[in-house]
Amino acid sequence: MYVTAVPNRTSPPAILIRESYREGDKVKVRTIANITRWPKRRIKLLKKLLRGDLDETVLEDGASRQGKAVGALFTLWEMARKIGLDTILGRTDKGRLALLLIFARLMIQGSRLKAARWAQEEAVEEVLGIEGVDEDDLYEVLDWLSDNQEKMEKKLFNARHTAVPSLFLYDVTSSYLEGVENELAKFGYNRDKKTGKKQIVIGLLADDVGDPVAVRVFEGNTLDPKTVEEQIRILTQSFGVSEVILVGDRGMLKKPQVESLPEGFRYITAITKPQIRTLLEKGVLQMDLFEDSLAEVVHENVRYIIRRNPMRQEEIEQTREAKLSRIAALVAERNAYLTDHQKADPDIAERDINRHIAHLKMHAWVKTVREGRIFRLTLDEEARAEAAALDGCYVIKSDVPLDKAGKETLHARYKDLAYVEQDFRNMKTACLEVRPVYVRKKERTKGHVFVVMIALLLKRHMEKLLTASYGEGRPAVSEVLTSLDRLCCQERDIEGMPIRYIPIPDERQSGYLAALDVTLPKKLFSQKHEHVE
Repeated sequence: MYVTAVPNRTSPPAILIRESYREGDKVKVRTIANITRWPKRRIKLLKKLLRGDLDETVLEDGASRQGKAVGALFTLWEMARKIGLDTILGRTDKGRLALLLIFARLMIQGSRLKAARWAQEEAVEEVLGIEGVDEDDLYEVLDWLSDNQEKMEKKLFNARHTAVPSLFLYDVTSSYLEGVENELAKFGYNRDKKTGKKQIVIGLLADDVGDPVAVRVFEGNTLDPKTVEEQIRILTQSFGVSEVILVGDRGMLKKPQVESLPEGFRYITAITKPQIRTLLEKGVLQMDLFEDSLAEVVHENVRYIIRRNPMRQEEIEQTREAKLSRIAALVAERNAYLTDHQKADPDIAERDINRHIAHLKMHAWVKTVREGRIFRLTLDEEARAEAAALDGCYVIKSDVPLDKAGKETLHARYKDLAYVEQDFRNMKTACLEVRPVYVRKKERTKGHVFVVMIALLLKRHMEKLLTASYGEGRPAVSEVLTSLDRLCCQERDIEGMPIRYIPIPDERQSGYLAALDVTLPKKLFSQKHEHVE
């Protein structure tokens, strides 16, 4: 970092704070701040500080103050720069405030008010060049992000993909809402098992390694297949993709969606258990094909990849036995109660038992027999064997030509949907907390989910760097940021000018910074030169 004077034609030269950095084999220069309006005495003092002439003065015994937290914020800023977020969001006030919202998702989660209060404790002026953060400003940024989301997704996609991927992963989830005023809130199929809660539906599109590339928010009663059309539009119109393999689960890519795919689009999905039984009845598939190893059948230009997972088969059987034990325990409990309470109504007990059997979906082969006031269970072993016939069995369906991918490849790509499922877990849990949603307006809800998606992308980038250094035992990103957030700048006044410098990180912090390839500056200067006077 250094101070330089740049000629400005007939006007006085511009005084700039600049720093050099390397991009590949090239050395480039970027401007950090324009300090032309600073007093000459202050500029002269800054030059001395940057040369290190005043290091001893700064470290002398004397009055100093602990300043704001800087370690985690600066690290996140460096991570954002390395994936091009600063350029994509722009260096306007709204772009910097958007970065602040993204960083807040990784640091503290919560509402915009909580983010504004958190920013008061962080060196946002020195790192991001913004000050006086207000929650109303952050709400306006959500509107701005929603209005420009598709354009930003396109820029982010192009910046991260020098070659367009030929495969995309897509999945849908729902997120329940605590209130009822959100404009997108509707009652629908709730994956969070929160009965009585309205929700929104979120569709996440990821590339072939599971990194998110686009996210969309739908009304809470939108069916999964209805969301596919929007993803195809994004791929074709926004990303300019003409040939792609779209991977979606069995509830997503149903027959109408498959038949409406544009020319050049292929699919990989799976079929349901009733569909498997139908193919067995028609003779397209045979039970002896369901083994540990993959098998393949081609029927009417559709490829079916067949397998039985023995571990999953065992899990299902154990679950079935556990359910049967629960029913038996309930029957024993009701029998004991009826024996001890002669006035108790056995019809109520029978109703409760049958309701419990139906709830556990065991009614096809578990029945109750009433003998006076006592009940016993009967098992239809033939029906039980039929129910267990497809335990652990699954069939992947695709129209990808054989010369493009073998059955092992199709199987592996379908299993890659686990990446998106993990992304959803990160987005919905304490890691990034897409919920609770503290906004009501449609556009702000979309902006909020977009912020969470970008925070997820930033988190995945950090995880890859940490894994490269620490292996599978890498620390969690939240743990790293909590440790680095303990680094606070120290403040001291020298010749009337406030100087902020960063103390030496401890051993653990130094390890984290090295893994993330981040070098903290020794001193901090305001990035908002108009506020320095």
